[in-house]
Amino acid sequence: MHSTADTRERAVLVAIERQKGGLLDAEESLRELASLATTDGLEVAASAVQAIKRPHPRTLIGSGKIEEIRQLVETLGAQVVLFDDELTPVQQRNLEGLLCVKVIDRTQLILDIFAQRATTQEGKLQVELAQLQYLMPRLTRQWLHLSRQRGGVGTRGPGETQLEVDRRRVRERIALLRRRLEQVTRTRTLHRVKRAKVPYPVIALVGYTNAGKSTLMNALTEAEVLVEDKLFATLDPTVRMLRLPEGVEAMLVDTVGFIHKLPHDFVDAFKSTLEEVSSASLLVHVVDGSHARAAEHIEVVDGVLAELGAAETPRITVFNKADQRPMDMLLPPVEGPTCEISAVRGEGIDRLVRQIGTLLAAQQERLQVTIPMERADLMAALHRSGRVVEEELDETDTGFRVVAYVPASVAGRIRKELASAC
Repeated sequence: MHSTADTRERAVLVAIERQKGGLLDAEESLRELASLATTDGLEVAASAVQAIKRPHPRTLIGSGKIEEIRQLVETLGAQVVLFDDELTPVQQRNLEGLLCVKVIDRTQLILDIFAQRATTQEGKLQVELAQLQYLMPRLTRQWLHLSRQRGGVGTRGPGETQLEVDRRRVRERIALLRRRLEQVTRTRTLHRVKRAKVPYPVIALVGYTNAGKSTLMNALTEAEVLVEDKLFATLDPTVRMLRLPEGVEAMLVDTVGFIHKLPHDFVDAFKSTLEEVSSASLLVHVVDGSHARAAEHIEVVDGVLAELGAAETPRITVFNKADQRPMDMLLPPVEGPTCEISAVRGEGIDRLVRQIGTLLAAQQERLQVTIPMERADLMAALHRSGRVVEEELDETDTGFRVVAYVPASVAGRIRKELASAC
């Protein structure tokens, strides 16, 4: 016999309203936190908001609100209190002592979701590294078992405490993960170099989580990426071929979604994955055009892109979910080209593909060269990565005079190959 009762942990959500304000107000940020909690398998039992001038150094919130939350926990039988802001180790420890239940913050929740969603070796290593970096300052009289046996006689000093043992094990594990990630990063770099030798422009899908990037990826390339109406439904990046007008091909990369109050440990641990964004020829910024906070979501993504060094990369803003946007709802103003689509219905996809082709063509340079007959590979590369406008035999009938518009990287490689053959 198996019980069918709901065994999910019940959570009370807590947010603070600062006088200075932020990108999202407390109520909206709390709704987003509730979505994160649901994604992580929690049942949201209640929520509370407190307006404060400055956070309390010991508990973040005041004693009166703590008592109110404690009563909610007892009345509702909650097992978790989830804070919308990142807690210091001292605040987290003090709150657990006062509330007598597990207390976690937004950062820890997001990292837990990443741990569930990561499927590749690189993704799992990145998530574990971010979790350990978050855990390191919070080690206080905890026993950690990180897949390593305790050393033998003489391996530790006579006065070493269990806390020091735990910290040393975490530091060793972090060092090991970083070495493994360096190996994975080298492999990813080699793949990127190989792609550069077969020169396709790279287009990166970026955007706020749950904006519809994976749905758009499927609509453009039939990639069959997992699509769910949840935050961070997909975590590991996906690369597929995208065929543009006039036979031009490009590499389309689907990246992890960004979010308000994105943990710094996340950006640090996922640097190698997010390098696909900084090295892209074009960014397709997917925005949930039906969301009331679309303008704030755009600002969050812009901030992360700036942190990654991709603020100046050419981009097109794609307002998705046109089928869900109310008629009287205006789209937020943005700089640069835009396109409104419904990825799930396929509306506007053809128009978007044409716009992408036009934007990539604007980045191309005019190349006029003579390609020998035996270098058919170079001729094929020109046709794949650009637009050949003239192609005719030269006077000696030993090669082709070609005029083509191709990305600057392709033009440079073609010239280098022809120079080395002389």
